[in-house]
Amino acid sequence: MVMSKNSYRVLKFAAVALSMVCILLTNSFAADTDKDAKAAAGAPARMEWTVDGVTREALVYIPPAAKTTLTPVVFSFHGHGGNMKQVASGNTYYKLWPEAISVYMQGLNTPGRLVDPEGKKPGWQAFAGDQNDRDLKFFDAVVASLKKDYKVDEKRIYSTGHSNGGGFTYLLWSERGDVFAAVAPSAAATLNAGVPNKIPAQFAALAEAASKNVKELKPKPVMHIAGEKDGLVKFEWQKQTIDMLIKLNGCSEKGEPWGEHCTIYKSKTGTPVITYIHPGGHSVPADAQELIVKFFKEQAKP
Repeated sequence: MVMSKNSYRVLKFAAVALSMVCILLTNSFAADTDKDAKAAAGAPARMEWTVDGVTREALVYIPPAAKTTLTPVVFSFHGHGGNMKQVASGNTYYKLWPEAISVYMQGLNTPGRLVDPEGKKPGWQAFAGDQNDRDLKFFDAVVASLKKDYKVDEKRIYSTGHSNGGGFTYLLWSERGDVFAAVAPSAAATLNAGVPNKIPAQFAALAEAASKNVKELKPKPVMHIAGEKDGLVKFEWQKQTIDMLIKLNGCSEKGEPWGEHCTIYKSKTGTPVITYIHPGGHSVPADAQELIVKFFKEQAKP
């Protein structure tokens, strides 16, 4: 049988088309397999909320049993200039405590107190009323949706964060304190009475406003992580914060060892202060995550 040129062209085109379909199906299957693998591994997934007309986002890990079992929640906030992907990959609370919901919220461009005064990088509001409370509202929206969709254990909600994220954790303690069982800020200061005078003059007014947050703090279990050589959030400022917390929580002035570089100041009211003072700078020690999880697991609201 002799095939015409037209017939040959049609068959050739069909063969090429079939090959392309096979490739597309193979790629689609591979993508689905990769997606399923990530789900099986428990990787955080992106979620969105609309707050005052602005789309906000977070990476959220949800344990398989979250709809049927009381589930703790851990919020972890990035520092100024950071992002949710960075903190989710570095602070893997969803692996260290897979029974808990882990939330990594994304900040918006924000003027910094110590860096980035023009606000070209993402961060968090510094005090109540700052940025029209956009980040407090965002937090409220996230908490509300989690409670709506999952069986959140309201006695075991926690917050941690580094630098600006640690400062926002202190702000949440001040403005949303009843939500949390415990907090664990890192490389941050509450800007109590002595601190505003220690920072650059251009930030003095903002710092003075932020210092009012301290007046709203009520006793709560707290773990504070600080580097003795921190060149950004000075250790002196953080030491003042720690001293204030020990007094606020009614702790004994003499601490006891709680692990390497860690000291616990016990409180008769069940609101201990734990410090992790490391010899480094503006950073988080590698073992801090495990210690934070250990601390959180020991704390629950009455």
